[in-house]
Amino acid sequence: MRDVAVIGIGLTEFGEKWDTSFRSLCVEAGAKALEDANLDGDQIDEMFVGNMSGGRFVLQEHIGALISDYSGLASTNHIPSTRTEAACASGGLAFRQAVTTVASGMQDIVIAAGVEKMTDVGGGETTDTLAGAADREWEGIYGVTFPALYAMIAQDYMHRYGLTREQLAQVAVKNHYNGARNPIAQFRKEISIEAVMRSTLVADPLRLLDCSPVTDGAAAVIVCPLERAKEFTDTPIQVLASTQATDTLSLHDRRDISTLDATVAAGNRAFDMAKLERKDIDFVEVHDCFTIAELCAIEDLGFCKKGEAGKLTEEGYTALDGDLPINPSGGLKACGHPVGATGVKQICEIVEQLRGEASGRQVANAEIGMSHNVGGTGATVVCNILRRA
Repeated sequence: MRDVAVIGIGLTEFGEKWDTSFRSLCVEAGAKALEDANLDGDQIDEMFVGNMSGGRFVLQEHIGALISDYSGLASTNHIPSTRTEAACASGGLAFRQAVTTVASGMQDIVIAAGVEKMTDVGGGETTDTLAGAADREWEGIYGVTFPALYAMIAQDYMHRYGLTREQLAQVAVKNHYNGARNPIAQFRKEISIEAVMRSTLVADPLRLLDCSPVTDGAAAVIVCPLERAKEFTDTPIQVLASTQATDTLSLHDRRDISTLDATVAAGNRAFDMAKLERKDIDFVEVHDCFTIAELCAIEDLGFCKKGEAGKLTEEGYTALDGDLPINPSGGLKACGHPVGATGVKQICEIVEQLRGEASGRQVANAEIGMSHNVGGTGATVVCNILRRA
């Protein structure tokens, strides 16, 4: 297996992109990635596009061919282009497929993109579409929404570990602080604990400001063999690990509903593959679709014991200038969550940090970063570890 490096990244702004089409978002991100890598489109060998539900959100299936077509790659070199789907982990899966394709020697230069346009339908249809990432027959059909599922996790966690409402709110406060310093973020505004706790109740104990937003956006990453990376960039970022794990689709079938066993498995595999320990990681982008999800992720990845993440967050351990910065991008909570793009956006953030290009939110002396991308309530988890080459 060959070592793999990231040589280019591209991002659109995240938010409600009323005047930009689904296909235009992805093409914009891809063009920026090509420019960043000093590449022409005809040098791309293959493409993977993460997308959860184009068929529901924009009434478009056959996403791989669509993006290849509008990127100008379908009628010239006819590259293979494949849509990857793993609910909210679709982008992370696209990146993992690109990495394994290059590592295997099958292709040399591969682009991983992620895109979702969620605001073209009403709120009710968005909620119903996202419910398809859970078990429709055993959860969705009974009216259980994603906020409700994560509220169950939060209730269980608070009962067992004594998490306070203020500690939960601090996750959102921290991520909005970081997002306010991210030029692509959907919400570039700091908030207070009081604002979180006064916001509209969604599913007890989760309030509106505990929840990631509905978002449009796209991201793209280009990878190649590490041995060739210096042909394209002076700042290649090596991929040390890219792992995936699965768990039951239904929350009620889990061994422990406030521990995501797929996170534990994917995280352990990533550290084994990278031959690293937790203390070697300088910062992490975790899947904070809800504030409780960030706390579970910190613990399930092994950075602290179960029940400790709330206290560490309250004490500033996970802040931008803390011992282990979590979600310097603002996370899903403030940067936004265009579900198919989120996993690729996490990689873009890691690359910017490792290059020292994350102005205003730069993690000091960042050399190794980790990403954690979740599909559903943890039925799919993808983890990646990258370092400055």
